[in-house]
Amino acid sequence: MSDDGKAFWERTAGRYDLSMTLFGGPLQAMLPLVAEEVDGLERVLELAAGTGLVSAAIAPVVGELVATDYAEAMVAKLEGRVRSLGLDNVRTRTLDVYALDGEEQFDAIVAANVLHLLPDLDGALNAMIRALKPGGRLIVPTYCHDQSALARVTSRVLGLVGFPGQRRLTLDRLLAALIDRGLKERRSQLLDGLLPIGFVSVERKP
Repeated sequence: MSDDGKAFWERTAGRYDLSMTLFGGPLQAMLPLVAEEVDGLERVLELAAGTGLVSAAIAPVVGELVATDYAEAMVAKLEGRVRSLGLDNVRTRTLDVYALDGEEQFDAIVAANVLHLLPDLDGALNAMIRALKPGGRLIVPTYCHDQSALARVTSRVLGLVGFPGQRRLTLDRLLAALIDRGLKERRSQLLDGLLPIGFVSVERKP
């Protein structure tokens, strides 16, 4: 990720949860879907965990959750949420998605609302796939900035205030980017909102 992008999230950590009152409508529908996709799995990696909104939904249904973000201020907020909720099976870590090397593999990887922010989408997806066990699941709910006219207008306004978006996706284009890498579709669904979320879960073939 670029230095400018990282600086944005370091600055935004303190008010991130508040911003979800505007853009978090589809988030409430997303959380139970994420939990359903990882339910019963032993080791799960969460990338771009932010302040832990999704982590809190994942942790109760998995054996171990490694929750990460590349912005240190976000990880500090994440650690605070983990402690306050008593989530003893969660380990937090500062991690950039591009640093995944495949030496440590997981039953599932959750990367919520981050693919539209990554400057090198191909490199990030390849790194995630390497870190998945054969048969492992990749769950990537993503804000779809090009899904509707309202979403496109909202996206442009966000760009004017410095939001570090890299691409405007639709649900179909998001799913295609994953299927093109030989991943098997498990679930795809559009969750409506000011910025809709494309909920996609795929599986690495054995």
